[in-house]
Amino acid sequence: MNKEVIVKELGIRDYKEIWEYQEKLFAQTLDVKIANRREGKENETANYLLFVEHPHVYTLGKSGDFSNLLINEKQLAEKHAKYYKVNRGGDITYHGPGQIVGYPILDLENFFTDIHKYLRLLEETIIKVLSDYGLVAGRSDGETGVWLGVGTPFARKICAMGVRASRWVTMHGFAFNVNADLGYFDNIIPCGIRGKAVTSLHVELGRKVNEEEVKEKILQYFSELFEAKIISAPNFV
Repeated sequence: MNKEVIVKELGIRDYKEIWEYQEKLFAQTLDVKIANRREGKENETANYLLFVEHPHVYTLGKSGDFSNLLINEKQLAEKHAKYYKVNRGGDITYHGPGQIVGYPILDLENFFTDIHKYLRLLEETIIKVLSDYGLVAGRSDGETGVWLGVGTPFARKICAMGVRASRWVTMHGFAFNVNADLGYFDNIIPCGIRGKAVTSLHVELGRKVNEEEVKEKILQYFSELFEAKIISAPNFV
């Protein structure tokens, strides 16, 4: 089993460009995996974690409801935002500046074969990061992601998650609001959940947050929880 995870810092990139890049890595991993199995070799697949920041964009999961997008095409253009229907789980969400987006492309057979555990460990990674900033975060029953104020009238989501998996290979991932403009969430019913708010780390702390520091904490806890060895590869290829 290969527990090395290659981390790629992709900077600010258009959503569709990185979606296609994910698909490329995802397909390569599946091809290697299938070839190894056919030839009776040990699993030799690579694992990746992509960090990226997207320009304003709304994405709708394959089982999502389009009516949860509350603005039309003209209004999208006025807000310099794009919209895509994508092949992950979950409903509608927003990506934009000030948000750390992480796309783990992992072969879970290198770690464990349990999608439920995979999602819970992604959530736990963010929960631990928030704890370092003095915030008590948790999970909301039946609602994937990370929340603050669970069980109170002030419950608010700070990190959304949606994944796709095939033959235990994953893609898509999490979107963590760190210095995000929350006004863009007013244009959707986030994750299709009515009556609950969205927040950002900088709002909770009352100050702008160093995003590189947050990424370092994500990598620390991700490596601990997945028992992974982190390898930095800043290039795009």
